[in-house]
Amino acid sequence: MDRFDTIVVGAGMAGVTAATLLGRGGRRVVVLEARDRVGGRTWTDRDAGFSVDRGASWIHGVDGNPIVPLAEALQVRTAEFTVGTFQAGGRPIADHDATGRLMDDAAQREWLDDAAAVDAALIGAIEASVDGDTYRTVVERAISAVGLEGDRAERALSFHMHRVEEQCGAWIDQIDAHGLDEDYVVGDEVIFPDGYDVFATRLGAGLDIRLGQIVREIAWTGSGVTVRTDDAAFEADSVVVTVSLGVLKSGAIAFAPALPSPVAQAIERVGMGVFDKVFLQFPERFWEPGAYAIRLHGAAGWPWHSWYDVSVVSGRPTLLTFAAGPWGREVEGMADEEIAASVLEALRRMYGDAVPVPVASWITRWGQDPYALGSYSYLPVGVHHGEHDAMATPVGGVLHLAGEATWGEEPATVHSALLSGHRAAERILGRPVDLGELARALS
Repeated sequence: MDRFDTIVVGAGMAGVTAATLLGRGGRRVVVLEARDRVGGRTWTDRDAGFSVDRGASWIHGVDGNPIVPLAEALQVRTAEFTVGTFQAGGRPIADHDATGRLMDDAAQREWLDDAAAVDAALIGAIEASVDGDTYRTVVERAISAVGLEGDRAERALSFHMHRVEEQCGAWIDQIDAHGLDEDYVVGDEVIFPDGYDVFATRLGAGLDIRLGQIVREIAWTGSGVTVRTDDAAFEADSVVVTVSLGVLKSGAIAFAPALPSPVAQAIERVGMGVFDKVFLQFPERFWEPGAYAIRLHGAAGWPWHSWYDVSVVSGRPTLLTFAAGPWGREVEGMADEEIAASVLEALRRMYGDAVPVPVASWITRWGQDPYALGSYSYLPVGVHHGEHDAMATPVGGVLHLAGEATWGEEPATVHSALLSGHRAAERILGRPVDLGELARALS
C-alpha cells in the first residue's frame, strides 16, 4: 500500500491548488481523480478546433482576484466580458420587451431606471428580512416599495428571477433572502478565449495525479487516513477532499467514522444547484451589432431569457444561453435536438425568420455528471453563509474539505475553490503560505 504525507481527492482547482502548495511546502502528495482529465468543473472542449468552456467561463471581478496572477504568469489571453453577474445595464445589451420587440431608447431608459430603483430598495428589504424569507419575498417587497405595477413590475420580478437562476443554479423561491449577499464583483469580468482549464492543467502538470481513481471510502483516525478506490488503497498523514458538494451529498464516498455533526449538517443544508449551458453556432449573425447580450423580458422570457454573444472565442457567430434549477434538471432529460429547437423558438419571438438553423451546438448536463451531480452551491431558505465555512472544519486534525462550497465569502466561483485549497494547505502545514507560490509554480 502506497503511503504519502497528504492525499488530495479531486484534481479540480481546489485540489491542484492544495497539492501544489503542499508540494512546495515539502510534503509528498498524491492526487486521486475519478475522471480521465484534470480540471473538475473547469472543462474546456477543443474538439471543434476552438475552445468551448463547458464548465466555468468567467473571472468574476479582476480586482484582487487570485486567478489574475496565474493568468499573468501563463500569459493567457483574456477578453473583457462584464455581464456574467447578470447586470441590467452598463454594457451593450439588446433588450426586447414582452412582445419580442427591441426596446427603443425611452423604453430602455425606463427599464434601467426601474432596475436601479428596485436594486436600491432591495438592500433595505434584505436587511429587514426574517428567517424563512425567500429571495422572491424580498424582491417583491422591493418592487412594491418602488411602486411598480403591471408590466413594469412583471419585468422587474422576471429579471431578478433570472439573476438568481444564473448566480445560484436554483429558483428564486428556493434561495434565502440573504442568498446573494456575497454576490459582488470588483472590476471588469473576463473570459478566456483559449479555455479556462489551462490553470488546473498547468498546475497539475507538476503533480503526481492518478486519473481514473474513483474514491469509495475514506477511513480516518487521529493519526492518519486510508483512502480506498476501486483499484487500490492509499495511506497518508492527512487528506484534502475537494469533490463537489453534489458528490458529498450523494453519499458516494463513505467516511469511517462518519463526519462530525457540524460538517455533516452543513453538507446536508447547503444546496447544490444545476446550471447548464447551451451553445448554438450559426452560419451568420442575425442579432444586433455590438451587443454583448440579448434579453427577452417579462413573462415571454420563460424559459429562455438571455443569450450571450461569445463569438469572440471561436470567431464564428455563437450564442450561449443557460438552463438553471428545476428547469435545468428538466432540460437534462431532453434530447439535444429538442433543447435546440426550444431555444430557437424563443429567439424567433424576437428575430423571426432571420434566425437560421444552427450549424453546431454544445449542451452540458452537470446534474447528470456522476463526479459533479450539480454545478455549484447555493444558500437555501433558512441557511446562512457561515455553513459554507463550517463544511471546512478540520476533522480529527487529519481530514479537510475544500472546494467552492466550503468558502463562505464568495462561493460558487473558481477563485473560491482556489482560496479553499490554499486554506487547506495552510492548515496542514501549520503556517501561512504565500499565495504567490502558485504563480511561481507556473514560472
